[in-house]
Amino acid sequence: MRYYLIAGEASGDLHASHLMIALSQQDPDAEFRFYGGEQMQKVGGTLVQHYRDLAYMGFLPVLMHLRTILRGMKRCRQDILTWKPDVLILVDYPGFNLQVARYIKSHSEIPIYYYISPKIWAWKEYRIRDIRRDVDELFSILPFEVDFYEKKHHYPIHYVGNPTVDEVDAYLGSHPADDSTFCTENGLDSRPVIALLAGSRKQEIQGNLTRMIQAAAPYEKEYQLVLAAAPGIDDGFYQQLMGQTAVKVLRDQTYRILQHSTAALVTSGTATLETALFRVPQVVCYYMKAGRLASFGKKMILKIPYISLVNLIAEREVVPELLAEKMTVENVRHHLSSILPGGSARQSQLDGYEYMAQRLGAPGAARHAAELMVRLLRARGGM
Repeated sequence: MRYYLIAGEASGDLHASHLMIALSQQDPDAEFRFYGGEQMQKVGGTLVQHYRDLAYMGFLPVLMHLRTILRGMKRCRQDILTWKPDVLILVDYPGFNLQVARYIKSHSEIPIYYYISPKIWAWKEYRIRDIRRDVDELFSILPFEVDFYEKKHHYPIHYVGNPTVDEVDAYLGSHPADDSTFCTENGLDSRPVIALLAGSRKQEIQGNLTRMIQAAAPYEKEYQLVLAAAPGIDDGFYQQLMGQTAVKVLRDQTYRILQHSTAALVTSGTATLETALFRVPQVVCYYMKAGRLASFGKKMILKIPYISLVNLIAEREVVPELLAEKMTVENVRHHLSSILPGGSARQSQLDGYEYMAQRLGAPGAARHAAELMVRLLRARGGM
């Protein structure tokens, strides 16, 4: 069968590549054509356009590049109709993908599958109208989305597992822990590690990193601070923020850092889930300017009780979330002390991780999704 996929960012590119591999295992005759990136290219097929040509975030960047985005969307729609795939698979990236879905649904009989369902439970819940109208099958990687879509909106959804579970499981299976080798190769000493995951964008890092370092400073005699550098952020930027502090900056080793960490200070995002899957107690930190106003805005706009995936999946507070005005040096330090060995909250957080992991289920998200997709497509075609 012929599969057309659209992934609009690096994480989508990675998840889509795993799905393509799994689809090839289920369907040896699979042909791929896609909007995506290097990871999808490695699997094979035809790259129509790279996601970086269209990946603009924020009001002003989108406005400044609107003609480019619209031109790319038009090209994408025309290419899908010309190639006539057996299925269009959308991967996350709802702003672009739902627009494409609407056009394709109104101009063809091509079935539309959505892998990594849009997070409309957080905001823009009105998009359920578009999903119900234009998407034939929805595949979720977050267990709580099942109740949201099926009970609240009466829209059927398939929970297939979580790709981050697969990625962490694969890493741990091929990288046995060796603290001495890790320390020797990275110029570290024998003290246990407190990991700093301060975000992936400069604005996030500026708000979080110095406060994280200040909060952890009293523990530097017993612990060493190790920062997981984000792709695309140069060392000079980090150095300006860190000054003369004794923080070790490591690149392309986030999983390895977590594997050898005792505790972590983490900016919200997928990193909170990764940290939990490595069973590293954490404090979630997200600083915002005009903290009280930002906190009020969050309550007005976001429809969720938590910001970290760990707490959302567990549906209770497993890890402390210090958002906006709550993200102070004193608060971070207090919670950090409680999750270090001997701390009052350490074991309860680790117990919460086990519950979260049970809810996520075993590895195999891409395989489960591919099996289901191929079965549904064959049933649709009478094969």
